[in-house]
Amino acid sequence: MDFDNFSKFEEIDQANMLGEIRYLPKQLETAWEMGLQYKIPEKVNFDQITIAGMGGSAIGADIIGGYTNDISEIPIRVLRGYDLPRFVNGERSLVICSSHSGNTEETLSVFNQAISRKCTVIAISTGGELEERANMTNTIFWKFQHVGQPRSAIGFSFGLLYCLFSRMSIIPDQKKDIEQVSNSLNNSFNKWDTAIPAVQNLAKRIAGQSIGRTPIFFGAEHLEPVAMRWKTQANELAKTIAGFEFLPEANHNSLAGLEFPEEMLQGFYVIFLNSRYYHERNKKRIRLTATEYMVSGVCTDQVTLEAKSKLDEIWQMILLGDFVTYYLAIAYQVDPTPIERLDSFKQAMRD
Repeated sequence: MDFDNFSKFEEIDQANMLGEIRYLPKQLETAWEMGLQYKIPEKVNFDQITIAGMGGSAIGADIIGGYTNDISEIPIRVLRGYDLPRFVNGERSLVICSSHSGNTEETLSVFNQAISRKCTVIAISTGGELEERANMTNTIFWKFQHVGQPRSAIGFSFGLLYCLFSRMSIIPDQKKDIEQVSNSLNNSFNKWDTAIPAVQNLAKRIAGQSIGRTPIFFGAEHLEPVAMRWKTQANELAKTIAGFEFLPEANHNSLAGLEFPEEMLQGFYVIFLNSRYYHERNKKRIRLTATEYMVSGVCTDQVTLEAKSKLDEIWQMILLGDFVTYYLAIAYQVDPTPIERLDSFKQAMRD
């Protein structure tokens, strides 16, 4: 695949996923500004925060959870499923229900349970049934406008939560940080966008190495959910099987699987998302783990970016992953936007 031949891009990318990727910095800024306008709960000393969501609506929550681990004194968990844990109960439990469409059945189920248990509830969506139920129960509702796939709204799913937690003093004020990250993302287009030739473009190089292989993305600490994001983007944009692992957990199981079947090992491509902010032991783990994969005959890569903060690194890695999986979709000559298998499965669940 010639990634510098732009004539094929528009032909394949008919729904303009490239435009969605390029809009990410602005989307993040817009989410922050919107979040400043909405109502927040009255002052409550929360014991815990649960964010309910699925798919693209949940990944923003994963990322905010990974980022806030060392700056929030309140535990934040992400719930993918139908049922609230029994211990989430009462006004000191904050439950945030996030659904891009507002019609995600798992999230609606959690909303009903949170209301019945008299939790403090906030609903976030573009509308749908979630908006209707929020209005009926006089629940705080944050609405945003986005026409497209939920995975393309990660700036909203993260940015609104980011602003909410900042305003509620769950994390320190983040205004300067969001401005710096937006500027950094805009500068990153000069490294990874379509006009940058493949010989100078890390995203195109990684995509090229991924062709015909099964990519597996490794992350640790604040980049663990970003590795998951790369995996889900590979699934939904490039329509390819992909996996993700996280350290140090992978050193307690995954390494043992580098033996059989031998003929399949060359069909994998392992990419480690590295960071100068990692715990020193995790830095060592990445070096040693990468060596183990290489010795076993697996194509292996490490990605390290220049970043001014953990948050900057998170978002640069997200943008890079979006470009990588976009180029991989182009290589496979598949429109990166439609998800026909997921849509047909959801319809089968409704029937």
